[in-house]
Amino acid sequence: MDVLRELFQQVFGAAPERVEPMSGSASHRRYFRLSGGGCSAIGVEGTDEDENRAFITLAAHFKSKGINVPEVYASDGLCYLQQDLGNTVLYDVAVAGGQFDKDLLGRTLQALAKIQVEGAKGLPWEVCYPQESFDGRMVDFDLNYFKYDYLKLTGAEFNEARLQDDFDHLKADLLAESADTFLYRDFNARNVMVHGGEPWFIDFQGGRRGPVYYDVASFLWQARARFPEELRQELIGKYLEALSQYKDVDEVRFRERLRLFVLFRQLQVLGCYGFRGMWEGKQSFKDSIPLALENVRSLLPLTDYPYLSQVLSCLR
Repeated sequence: MDVLRELFQQVFGAAPERVEPMSGSASHRRYFRLSGGGCSAIGVEGTDEDENRAFITLAAHFKSKGINVPEVYASDGLCYLQQDLGNTVLYDVAVAGGQFDKDLLGRTLQALAKIQVEGAKGLPWEVCYPQESFDGRMVDFDLNYFKYDYLKLTGAEFNEARLQDDFDHLKADLLAESADTFLYRDFNARNVMVHGGEPWFIDFQGGRRGPVYYDVASFLWQARARFPEELRQELIGKYLEALSQYKDVDEVRFRERLRLFVLFRQLQVLGCYGFRGMWEGKQSFKDSIPLALENVRSLLPLTDYPYLSQVLSCLR
């Protein structure tokens, strides 16, 4: 806290008059709003200097590309001070309660295409945290997250060898093409702020080089959003219109690949909900499990992964 106060003093020339804790995310980072002398900023206390370095470097790079991300004013080790974008979270104004703001959601996905393609140009991938690319290790980590932090916690009985056969097949399919685009990694409506009527991106420090499908799957199949299928398809169309401005797009292939990444993302999400909800006892994550399972069931049957399909069909 003292470091954040000092950073505020350095940037704005006066000590903060108020320091207010802000609700955090699933991570161990802590956020504060510091204000005084008519100025306001968000202070972040991180737990890993490499993770902080990733956010600060990526923010500066994206800013240089004209992408809406917060400016980082100053940093010192585990702490940094960034632009205050206000309190309007995309989820609250465009998703919550089923009152979907199609225009704002569409513009968010169009902005996603820009950060994925334009943001990747000249990006120093080596700074990405905890690794610079979507690869086999990342796939293994997330599939094991599902197996150990969700599947086994439910007490489900399954043949681990047969499940691994399908995991290996799924991994090979996921890695079937190279990508030179930016993968946000945790792209959802709670990691987008609305500032000046436009979407602004936050919490992209886990991003890396990777395929564009993952972020679209993450956003449009986020469990609590419960987007109707008709709206999903409409928003995919808006995204593809924007993506086609930056690169050639085969829409049929895109939709085929997207379904694969929806499956993969939902398995990762179930691992997260199992760990945070069933293991750590956080009720909001536990409450989200049935919604994620609903998304998974909509993908069944999985003809290419028959045993995984069988296991998923038994989950309740």
